[in-house]
Amino acid sequence: MSIIHVLAVITTKPGLRAEVLSIFNANVPAVLAEDGCIAYEATIDATGAGAMQTPYGPDTFVVIEQWDSLAALEAHSVAPHMVEYGAATNDMLAERAIHIMSPA
Repeated sequence: MSIIHVLAVITTKPGLRAEVLSIFNANVPAVLAEDGCIAYEATIDATGAGAMQTPYGPDTFVVIEQWDSLAALEAHSVAPHMVEYGAATNDMLAERAIHIMSPA
C-alpha cells in the first residue's frame, strides 16, 4: 500500500485547546520516533486568510500526519505513548474525527 495521510480533526471542550495542545506537543517526539512516521503536526486556523478560509474555530485543531504504510498507522494507534495521550486528554475532548486518506 502507498503512503497514508491522516487528518485528525480534534475539538476540545470550550477553552481547553491550549491544554490539549500542550499534552499533544509533549508527545510529538515519541510519535516522530515511531517506525513509519513521516510527518506529525498539529495545526490551527491561520490568521488573516480572509474569505477563502473556512475556520474550525478556537477549540479545534487538526493533526496532519503521514505514514509510510497502513500497518505503521495501526501500530501508532496502539503505541503505549498514544494510549497515555488518549487517557490524559479524553475527558477534555468534545469530538474527534479521523480521516485516513491515500493518494489519488
